[in-house]
Amino acid sequence: MKESMPDQTKEALERVGLIPVLRAKSATQGRAVVEAMMAGGVTVVEVTMTVPGAVDLLKELKKEYGGGLLLGAGTVTTAVQAEATIEAGAEFVVSPSLHPAVIATTKKLSKVSIPGALTPTEVIAAWDAGADYVKIFPCSALGGASYLKALLAPFPHLKLIPTGGVTLQTAESFLKAGARALGIGSDLVNLAAVDAGHPEAITESARSYLRIFSDFRRLEQSNNLNRS
Repeated sequence: MKESMPDQTKEALERVGLIPVLRAKSATQGRAVVEAMMAGGVTVVEVTMTVPGAVDLLKELKKEYGGGLLLGAGTVTTAVQAEATIEAGAEFVVSPSLHPAVIATTKKLSKVSIPGALTPTEVIAAWDAGADYVKIFPCSALGGASYLKALLAPFPHLKLIPTGGVTLQTAESFLKAGARALGIGSDLVNLAAVDAGHPEAITESARSYLRIFSDFRRLEQSNNLNRS
């Protein structure tokens, strides 16, 4: 049976394991960050609505990279925004908070929905509203990986993506706690590096994150084989 587009998007999100959150100050800065991340092997980006001309930037990235870059829209809080970003090329839609109309529009247009939530009640409300994943934001404010693990204890079926406080130092602990992917801000999406003319810092950071994922999955496979 052929995979649907949302299923392909979910498979790609979990395979790459990273959702870099792009809050660039301009489209030019945003394109430079994306180019540097892709040079390091990261082929997913979330363009937030706080980027000037975010919808146009999504269109440009779609035209330039096509299927080589999985595009998402972030900080989406209205159904109108969701529709516009999806039309521009977004395959997944992320919100910092819970907006049922955004979830409904995203699902109606056969894209992947990732609303934000923090408390157990909010997380379950988001899941029941049709979320494919729930973004736990700001995760670090409530203890980071230990909080994620605590949420999954009574709700192991939930697919959670922690955002806020994810760094090269904490990434592995979030994966061990059960994260399906990681939302990453300035630790990877380093705007200062681009402004200083050092995009290679982003490229190296991207490679480092992917190595953490590769090592974690190798260990996980080894543990599964030992248990079987």
